[in-house]
Amino acid sequence: MKHKSGFVNIIGNPNAGKSTLLNQLMGEKLAIVTQKVQTTRHRIFGIYNEEDLQIVFSDTPGILKPHYKLQQKMMDFVEEAFQDADVILFITEVNDFHQENQEILDKIGRLKIPIFILVNKIDKSNQSELEKNVAFWNEKFPNALILPISALNGVNIVFIFEKLRELLPECPPYFDKEQFTDKPERFFVNETIREKILLNYEKEIPYSVEVVTESFNEGEENIIIDSVIYVERDSQKGIIIGHKGSSLSKVGKQARRDLQNFFKKKIQLNLFVKVQKNWRKNDKDLNRFGYSK
Repeated sequence: MKHKSGFVNIIGNPNAGKSTLLNQLMGEKLAIVTQKVQTTRHRIFGIYNEEDLQIVFSDTPGILKPHYKLQQKMMDFVEEAFQDADVILFITEVNDFHQENQEILDKIGRLKIPIFILVNKIDKSNQSELEKNVAFWNEKFPNALILPISALNGVNIVFIFEKLRELLPECPPYFDKEQFTDKPERFFVNETIREKILLNYEKEIPYSVEVVTESFNEGEENIIIDSVIYVERDSQKGIIIGHKGSSLSKVGKQARRDLQNFFKKKIQLNLFVKVQKNWRKNDKDLNRFGYSK
């Protein structure tokens, strides 16, 4: 039996449903999901394996025009995804025609690989709107596969797998068959904590935060974790902690619950808050926090 492998990279605007799609394709929550833009900052591989098939799915940050160095690093991950893809999954929402991203659309149009245009969130649309969207994308990308989906509800996910199996090249696996992601355990701890911050804080606070897990000690039945939440200003530190530590305690409880589900072990999570001024604009800090190729 011949083996097929390939990189299938998910690209799209913020909040189009890229991370939800990755999680649905993998059948497990690998990428954090919130309604806030810029939730995804890194490129995350989800490695799907069958006996004769390996698909390396890649979630990427939402496409935006960078205003500071962190955002530029995020767009570097998107550019990287264009370069190594065997198939591009470009995900768009119903009635979002991406006119502001003409440069990205032009780049997609020049690619010589299979392109899927996934019109997401059809559960929030009607037949007339959907037909209008399909016609728009068919005109713009006549050689692409235009496919209405609901990433949240799994609509047409099986069909995506069927088409990918046809299109991917014959190739040995890129990763060990037991591996399901390229990221270490600490990455998922960091992201889980950051997700809870995105959900519990407003305005600039979530975007000024980075999380670093400094200690991850795993025993047979439990894991003891020490993680640091970095902010850019002293005032933000106070907001993160909250009155008598109430806000930080809430984040810790929510993150611990999700981490126990993820690792299937009891979690002791110790959170600390530190100030690292202007880290989003500092190359040294960004590299230390993992924003380098």
